[in-house]
Amino acid sequence: MIGVINDKCDFCGCCVAVCPVDSIDLYEARIEIKSHCIDCMLCVWICPVETLASMDEKGRLLPREEAEARVGAVA
Repeated sequence: MIGVINDKCDFCGCCVAVCPVDSIDLYEARIEIKSHCIDCMLCVWICPVETLASMDEKGRLLPREEAEARVGAVA
């Protein structure tokens, strides 16, 4: 699952443009990840200000390095 740190976002729209399943909505003051997100993490990797992050099973945001390690372990 992808989590959002809205107060870091500069609303550039990179995440919206890269999402292959159109699961990100960008509003004036927030980003919303829809339930049909496939956790491909493209949005996390493209974000220039690290607004988006992978979340663990308990809903905690993971540092980018740890999230990448988890994706590598699954692949």
